[in-house]
Amino acid sequence: MSGQKQDRRRRYSAEDREQAVRLVRLRRTETGETHGSVKVVAEQLGFGPESARAWVNQADVEGVIAGTSSADAVRIKELEQEVRELRRSNARTGSVASFLRSFRVV
Repeated sequence: MSGQKQDRRRRYSAEDREQAVRLVRLRRTETGETHGSVKVVAEQLGFGPESARAWVNQADVEGVIAGTSSADAVRIKELEQEVRELRRSNARTGSVASFLRSFRVV
C-alpha cells in the first residue's frame, strides 16, 4: 500500500523548489504581507501550498537566504574569542597550581 502512495506523490526538482522559495520571499518583500504569499505563489506555479510552505520553512531553517544576521555574526565572534581567552586562562591557572603544589611541604 505504501508503494501506491509513493507512486502518487509528485516529485519536484530542486530548481522548482528554489524558484518557489525565491518567489514567496519576493512577494513578501514587495507586498509587506507574510500571510497568503505561499498559497498565491504555489497556485501560480501549480504546486501544492503545503509543499511550498514546507520548502520555505526548510529554507529558513537552513538559512539559504537569511543566514545569520550581521549582529549575530559579530556576537558569535566575540563569544568565540571569550571562550578562547577563558581556556587559556584556565590552562595557565592549572599550570600555576601544579607549580605551586610542587613546592608544598607535607
